[in-house]
Amino acid sequence: MHTIKKLLTRYTNFLWALLSPLGVWGVFAIAAIDSALLGMPLDAVVGGYIYAKPQLFFLYVIMASAGSALGSIVIYVIGYKGGEVLIEKRMGKERFDRMRARFEKQEFVAVMIPAMLPPPAPFKLVVLSAAVLEMKLSRFLLAIFAGRVVRFLILAVLVLYLGPSAVNLIGTMITRHLGLSIVLAAAVGTGIVWLIWSRRGRREAQAE
Repeated sequence: MHTIKKLLTRYTNFLWALLSPLGVWGVFAIAAIDSALLGMPLDAVVGGYIYAKPQLFFLYVIMASAGSALGSIVIYVIGYKGGEVLIEKRMGKERFDRMRARFEKQEFVAVMIPAMLPPPAPFKLVVLSAAVLEMKLSRFLLAIFAGRVVRFLILAVLVLYLGPSAVNLIGTMITRHLGLSIVLAAAVGTGIVWLIWSRRGRREAQAE
């Protein structure tokens, strides 16, 4: 276990050295790659940027969220082309049926909440499901972006107060208390969606 941690630390340090000269575009690139192809130590990289230049924390949050959303298009296209057979092979029919039920109730929240959670939350399976169930691309991207903004804002606050160790703290909390983390994320996500819809409702009422 100690050897694995050392390897992950070296890998993260290597990425940080490679991407730090790119500034905010480095955050965007690593987030896009993480969502599109390989699982990367995204929180560690974003946390490193925020710790190095705390005055730019909100810009890093936005760029990382945008990169995650755009990178997810790759998995979305794979799911859209592969169809229901692909996702059932990956998830199993029973699990996919539960996912379908969540999407039918509230597809935006069904994508946004997993987007708020760092690994080991199975985010790419949610992306595949959204594609197979033909969620509108614009709503899909907005849901991911909103979820990632919440995730990285929480990370930013913790890094600003606790330093880089906050990244490990988040990972430990998610691993040990996955159920509680999902409930908290659901509560936050529902609150955000309610605020969005209530503001929209007020604007429509004023327009009339």
